[in-house]
Amino acid sequence: FHSVLYGDAKGWARRFNNAINSYIPGVMNPHAKVVQKWNKFFVISCLVAIFVDPLFFILLAVKQKENCIVIDWGMTKAVVSFRCLTDTIYLLNIFLQFRLAYVAPESRVVGAGELVDHPKKIAKHYLRGYFFIDLFVVLPLPQIIVLALIPRGLDSSSANYAKNLLQAAILVQYIPRLFRFIPLLIGQSPNGFIFETASANFFINLFTFVLSGHIIGSLWYLFGLQRVNQCLRDACHNSGYQEECKKFIDCSRHENAAEQQVLSQNWTHWTNNANASDCFTPDHFSYEIYVQAVNLTGENTITRYTYSLFWGFQQISTLAGNQVPSYFIWEVLFTMAIIGIGLLLFAFLIGNMQNFLQALGRRRSEMSLRRRDVDQWMKHRRLPVELRRRVIEAERYHWASTRGVNEEMLLENLPEDLQRDIRRHLFKFVKKVWIFHLMDEHVLDAVCEKLKQKIYIKGSEVFCVGGLVEKMVFIVRGKLESIGHDGTVVELSEGNVCGEELLTWFLEHSSVSKDGRKIKISGQRLISSRTVRCLANVEAFSLSAADLEQVTSLFARHLRNPLVQGAIRYQSPYWRALAATRIQVYWRYRQKRLKRSKTTQSNHFAPQSNHSSFSRV
Repeated sequence: FHSVLYGDAKGWARRFNNAINSYIPGVMNPHAKVVQKWNKFFVISCLVAIFVDPLFFILLAVKQKENCIVIDWGMTKAVVSFRCLTDTIYLLNIFLQFRLAYVAPESRVVGAGELVDHPKKIAKHYLRGYFFIDLFVVLPLPQIIVLALIPRGLDSSSANYAKNLLQAAILVQYIPRLFRFIPLLIGQSPNGFIFETASANFFINLFTFVLSGHIIGSLWYLFGLQRVNQCLRDACHNSGYQEECKKFIDCSRHENAAEQQVLSQNWTHWTNNANASDCFTPDHFSYEIYVQAVNLTGENTITRYTYSLFWGFQQISTLAGNQVPSYFIWEVLFTMAIIGIGLLLFAFLIGNMQNFLQALGRRRSEMSLRRRDVDQWMKHRRLPVELRRRVIEAERYHWASTRGVNEEMLLENLPEDLQRDIRRHLFKFVKKVWIFHLMDEHVLDAVCEKLKQKIYIKGSEVFCVGGLVEKMVFIVRGKLESIGHDGTVVELSEGNVCGEELLTWFLEHSSVSKDGRKIKISGQRLISSRTVRCLANVEAFSLSAADLEQVTSLFARHLRNPLVQGAIRYQSPYWRALAATRIQVYWRYRQKRLKRSKTTQSNHFAPQSNHSSFSRV
């Protein structure tokens, strides 16, 4: 026992420390998926938290028959439970900040900055930052006041003082809560955006507007209740039993006090006090903007909250235009605050919602503007009617295919490996093309990097006889026909290629010097011997002659592979049609030679037969 208690004390402490540390997570990356999910959950809990606090004001009500203020204890327990739940989540987030790496401010000069993952530096950074604000925000002050101070009743007017203390505690805690929650409500954190989708931001902005109406309506109800309380105190001051009537104003401390009040003769006088009863008539006291709240204080909880929320929405939307405050200074300041908050919401939240709604039809509006610019340009250049029709049809089909999105601009800012993977996904059809079926992956990546999307409408000519072959076109969707100079017609569809003769031409019209450098034979261009016409609208990708020449110069050894050459020569519709045409020409030429040789032989044997017959005679 002595060795366990003294000799092995360090061993026990070490094992206990290890057991505790096993449940404590290590330093976490702020960009990890778990942290991102927690941030979204934490933002939702923050929304609930700042929504719950104003509900404490709605819990207070007035018993008009008894001229006293009461608390709805059933709803109070539910609100306190929600507040405890949100405080627990916020406390867990405070613990997380001690294990969450941060970006050093001095390292943000270049790039995204350097993550600091040392536990002591993380703790010092958080302690010097928002730790004490977060600690003050998470203090359970409303719970202590509601569950401990109000039910006990420490002095003659304890309930009234406790209620005032509750209101002050909520208001004092609410300001730093908003200071910490507003960046999260906007959807941002020190690690980037929390809600990245437009729909999520739309609902966040909508909920923020609802929350603003909720806060304004709850404060309006609270201030109206305070004015009723002031009227009751004035009536109490004019009565002959001031000390006892201060107790009567707070009629919900506990059952014993209520029994004592019923037994008191002054309680009966207070319930029948004319000045106190007149507090619930608008003409007796200067309520002004709180007139509707006077009788609302005597309704049930749902009615009090619903009407307060409606009043908040109405005043924010109209900027308190229909309200005229009294000379009471706090009433004037409250009206000014409503006007300022309304202007802020219209400038920020409503503006964001308008941008979102406009973004839904942004592509449509861009298409309309593009169409108008094209129409004005065609009128300015006086294009014929047929050309105008073709231009409009091409624009419409191009917009339907791309949805107005510039894919090249989207890809250029991404990392190179990600661009390569995206191109492999988008250009899977390249492997289906017989020319590239036998090529290596790096050759295909080089080809996909140079591909450009092309749209052709019905009747467009991709190539024409006598024109230059300046591109190689890969057909993705649609049908074309290839018409040779001799009238040979070959149909092309998805997976086919036109302009593939350009690849062979580059391989045949280039040589390599002794030092391995490519020698370009200048002054030669490939002339098309066929016309390629679209039979329907065609979606394709093209590879320009300059890009194809660059690919052939870099991967000439792979392209000179006999298998690749065989694929080009024997599987291309163009080369097969050209080979068939040449075979027919050679066959006809062979037939003519045979026919000519037979004619010559027949003419040669004819004189010999005549001479032999004459000699016999």
